[in-house]
Amino acid sequence: MSEFRHDFDKLRRLPPYVFAEVTGLRHAARRAGEDVVDLGMGNPDLPTPPHVVEKICESAQLTRNHRYSASPGVPNLRAAICEWYARNHGVELDPTRDAIATIGAKEGLSHFVLMTIGPGDVVLAPDPAYPIHQYSVIFAGGDLRPVKLAPGGDFIAELERTLSRTWPRPKMLIVSFPHNPTTRVVDRAFFERLVALAREHHLMVVHDFAYAEVCFDGYRPPSILEIPGARDVAIEFGSLSKSHSMAGWRVGFAAGNREMIHALTRIKSYLDYGIPTPIQVGAIVALRGPQDCVAQNCREYRLRRDALVDGLAAPGLGQWRIEKPLATMFVWAQIPAALRSLGSLEFSKRLLREGGVAVAPGVGFGEHGEGYVRFALVENRQRIRQAVRGIRRFLRAALQRPAPRAEAAARTGAPC
Repeated sequence: MSEFRHDFDKLRRLPPYVFAEVTGLRHAARRAGEDVVDLGMGNPDLPTPPHVVEKICESAQLTRNHRYSASPGVPNLRAAICEWYARNHGVELDPTRDAIATIGAKEGLSHFVLMTIGPGDVVLAPDPAYPIHQYSVIFAGGDLRPVKLAPGGDFIAELERTLSRTWPRPKMLIVSFPHNPTTRVVDRAFFERLVALAREHHLMVVHDFAYAEVCFDGYRPPSILEIPGARDVAIEFGSLSKSHSMAGWRVGFAAGNREMIHALTRIKSYLDYGIPTPIQVGAIVALRGPQDCVAQNCREYRLRRDALVDGLAAPGLGQWRIEKPLATMFVWAQIPAALRSLGSLEFSKRLLREGGVAVAPGVGFGEHGEGYVRFALVENRQRIRQAVRGIRRFLRAALQRPAPRAEAAARTGAPC
């Protein structure tokens, strides 16, 4: 054993990984031959459209595409991104200055924060939030300040209160709507208030728009770039992972303020050679080709949502009433009152052991996620109906036991 011990300051700043406990239990159960319905990690199971896969394979046969690619994206991909904005949001962008391809939205967002935030810079982000929104700030050495995102609450009012009490003046706000994990959605009026506030406080806005096209029941998510003046303060990140089922291919993009796009372009030019060219070609086909696959994916996620929420709301012992989300591939559920004192981590562990269903404990998304769990709609409808039976069986047994006392103190961490 080496006598040397290395100190990694950024590693020490990361909290314990809450999901490791649930993941470990899931792996152990499967090794023991148990059937676990995994609704924990948001890993899409729907296949990439065949015409996109065929184009990627065709392009991969061309030896010229075996070389380094273009870090900001090949010109046709950047043009296709801008066409997507014009078609879906009525936003006109210059492919050479207003848009860039990224290796998934997560890579682009984290590298943008790394480039623009340093020690002493204050960054605001909702709590609860998708982990990279918070931990990208830690990696960059910034000072993260949470803004409570409460069910039914006025987030802009909460943001105004936070701004009035925060010193030094915040430099950046990271948001995401439709929101992961809470599935919260907003309208144009929300973004109008947000842009006005950002302009007043000279605040950069980073908007993660990963669920731009995964929506239901007539709801259509607005882009922040639709708002007049947004391009003075905002950069928006998108992804083909969910809308076009291209999660494993790692295709994302950023658009918006030219200075911010330039900053991201510069850091990426040092750190990567971009998405492999054949995959970029496939992404062009995905964006410019038939969009039936997007509608089909939304329909499937809606049917899975209904199977889960309606199944749990059916009358009888073990009933669990949950509001149906209007977007994302998740369901955010407050733990039944009789079991809430367990805490979201212990509840999730017991649900896995006794019900055979893996979910994401809300505390892993931040302090204000405690008391909730997140279901990812990443199993087919038959499996989701199986999960409903396991959850209700668990709830029936748990509700017949004496009321649980509060157990281990809430812990924070970074989920998948």
